[in-house]
Amino acid sequence: MSIADVAQSYADLVTTVFSSTIAAKAWFATAAVVLGVVQVTTAARIYGKLSFLPERGPAIARTHRWSGRLAFLFTLPVFFHCVTILGFQTPDARVAVHAVVGTFFYGVFVAKVLVVRDHSLPGWALPTAGLTLASMLGILWLTSGLWYFTTVRFGF
Repeated sequence: MSIADVAQSYADLVTTVFSSTIAAKAWFATAAVVLGVVQVTTAARIYGKLSFLPERGPAIARTHRWSGRLAFLFTLPVFFHCVTILGFQTPDARVAVHAVVGTFFYGVFVAKVLVVRDHSLPGWALPTAGLTLASMLGILWLTSGLWYFTTVRFGF
């Protein structure tokens, strides 16, 4: 099966719900960003930086873990679309920033997962890795999802 066949099958599947593959990409990225905000908020509560959420404990930890898992899942169709259909492009500054940050995003994701598992690292390592990942996700959304919703159309 050639890449063209995969791209067409993907487009056929996605357009059963969305008006276009780019619309699907924008909405999946938006869901990932919303879950990323949940990640940052619950992490801040876990570290004692916020007090308006329930006490630190299993509920906050569970919410943090599952919002991260779901955010990761929502990025997979976006990743597939960007890498296999669009590829690395730099026609203007917005797309160039998006392509460069997107290239490093999953590397930072892997680094963050490794930092989570390594308890010998200094206490600042995990929040730094998490905020770097969240910042990259925000930049990716600003240069794609927000651009789509404000320039192309707001809708499915």
